[in-house]
Amino acid sequence: MGDETVTAKPIIINGTYINPELGKYHARLRTLARSCLDIKEKNNASQDGMYILTTESGTYYQAFCDMTTAGGGWTLVASVHENNIKGKCSLGDRWSSQQGNDQNLPEGDGTWANTVTFGSAEGSTSDDYKNPGYYDISAKDVSVWHVPNNEQLKSWTSSAILRYHTESQFLTEHGGNLYHLFKKYPVRFGAGQCKSDMGPSSPVVYDTGDKDSTANLYGPSVGKEFESGFITFRVFNADQAAVAMCSGVKPTECNPQHYCIGGGGFFSDHQQCGDFTALKQASKHLTQSAVLLFYR
Repeated sequence: MGDETVTAKPIIINGTYINPELGKYHARLRTLARSCLDIKEKNNASQDGMYILTTESGTYYQAFCDMTTAGGGWTLVASVHENNIKGKCSLGDRWSSQQGNDQNLPEGDGTWANTVTFGSAEGSTSDDYKNPGYYDISAKDVSVWHVPNNEQLKSWTSSAILRYHTESQFLTEHGGNLYHLFKKYPVRFGAGQCKSDMGPSSPVVYDTGDKDSTANLYGPSVGKEFESGFITFRVFNADQAAVAMCSGVKPTECNPQHYCIGGGGFFSDHQQCGDFTALKQASKHLTQSAVLLFYR
């Protein structure tokens, strides 16, 4: 056995795979990348849709890529979907707490700053979603889409009530993604004060909608409490309760629970606890839409 010579058999002859299925498999491996931007740049991909990505550690996962908006290369990494607007930190409130309004759980489920994943890319408008790209991809900017609940993937772009993205490259100052940003700015009750301890804020460029339509969707009664045309992270209300993301706005007053989403696990007013906190005045078009988060 030790003297036998093993001769490797060719898999390609004259530039063609002997086994076509092996050729397809190798082609697929060559397209694997860490982000949709990698695929865009390496393969000049221009088609929106589902792609296979890999993490630094070698975990493969399927993600939706927006290859057209503002030059393309956007990776969908998460969605915040409110399954029960009347539920207060109840089952399904993964981006706040599923364990009730509890002062002993000031960070709630901690989803904004952990590596737990859930849901599916294609089901992003029907349930919460978070893939490994949320904490693995190194990005510069974010894009946000507000898409009506249960909308099929093929109609996301056309049905979105708001779409906007940053161009400030603010993520480069905060670890390259939201996972690292929220490690720096924890979404935790009592970790800061209104206004003085607000996290990063960046202006946005609108792809669908504008500043006025954003303000109108949140409702006239709260329109004087924020400035439209921004995205803001980790904000506290007057009672030191934390909310994670103010999508499309920058708070100027101390009631962000009425126009921001996600949060910690405790609010002094238990009616404000949940993924969509207390969006009482917001339009149903907004509260019945999932918030899709992209990186680039």
